[in-house]
Amino acid sequence: MRVASRAEAPPPVPATLDVAVLDMHHGYPNLGHDAVVHSLRHIACDLREYLAAAGLQVRVISFDVRRASGTPTVDAEDGGFCIGTGGPGHLDPARNDGRDPGSQGIIENPSWEPEVFRLFDDLRAHPGGVLLGICHTFGVMCRWLRIADPVLRGQEKGGKSAGIMENALTDEARRHPWFRYLSAQAGPSQRIAVLDSRLYDLLPIGQLPAPFTAIGQETLGVGGPVGPAMTMIEVARDPADGMPRILGVNHHPEIVNRPRQLALLKRRHARGHIDDRWYEERRQTLMETLDDRAGEQQLDLTSSFSLHGPLRYHLLRRLRRLAERLGRPWPLDERTTPIAMLATGEVLSLDELGALP
Repeated sequence: MRVASRAEAPPPVPATLDVAVLDMHHGYPNLGHDAVVHSLRHIACDLREYLAAAGLQVRVISFDVRRASGTPTVDAEDGGFCIGTGGPGHLDPARNDGRDPGSQGIIENPSWEPEVFRLFDDLRAHPGGVLLGICHTFGVMCRWLRIADPVLRGQEKGGKSAGIMENALTDEARRHPWFRYLSAQAGPSQRIAVLDSRLYDLLPIGQLPAPFTAIGQETLGVGGPVGPAMTMIEVARDPADGMPRILGVNHHPEIVNRPRQLALLKRRHARGHIDDRWYEERRQTLMETLDDRAGEQQLDLTSSFSLHGPLRYHLLRRLRRLAERLGRPWPLDERTTPIAMLATGEVLSLDELGALP
């Protein structure tokens, strides 16, 4: 369900878990929004037997944030669950005048930004609030927290970072209760594969203050030295299991199942929904992935830990708590249900991850 504003959002429905997608694309062609919705639909399909038995449902509401100042209301009881997408243009909306080289032709009214910052404040303040931010949303989060400045990638860095690239995990990631499992999979190099499509680096403004945790940094090319740009930041985590509840990543973990994405891309191009330049750039990125099976597995590993694992965890926990409040049956627990895909393709639960040598 797509809505333009909070006023258009449907009222709460009993026995229904709402997930808000913060669409940051400003009407720009993209694969990310539908990929996020598809991931949520896929999880709901996996749980359909349990949802039916408990009489529960999952509802996804997409808010057109940048064009209509659309944001959800944070529920006083459960805190709200938001996933922010990528998007085009400068990370400072006031810079998007259609002429600035970093605006990508976007002209926008920046009045939406304070409302989004208030939403982020509310999600952070509520112990149950969840925000998973992707790419452009990551940059908006950095502006919200005033921890990094966006810098357009110049020719000295090869311009836009696109395709399969690397991030380096930080020392904090190795000690993190969730990301330490990704670190163990990354091996001695502590490098992870990411699918990039970014014009801007987020350069830290001084030392990252507590309690924020830097999880990843850029590398200057695959196999190159670690660069200054931040690429993954945890803002808040669940105290019980150590799972990130407010997390931003500057890559595209939502783009999984590359054959499906390529088929969708070709269909949109054939219908005239996207131009040749945009189509060819995305096609090359997706084909690069498909030509390298090892790269595909490494991307799936990164996606699992930087988006899909936390997504499944928080959905499972909210559904369990909703069922408990309503006195409905719910046999699944977020700690014992498989949520994390390893490089081998094996999918493990939190408890199983904790038992690994």
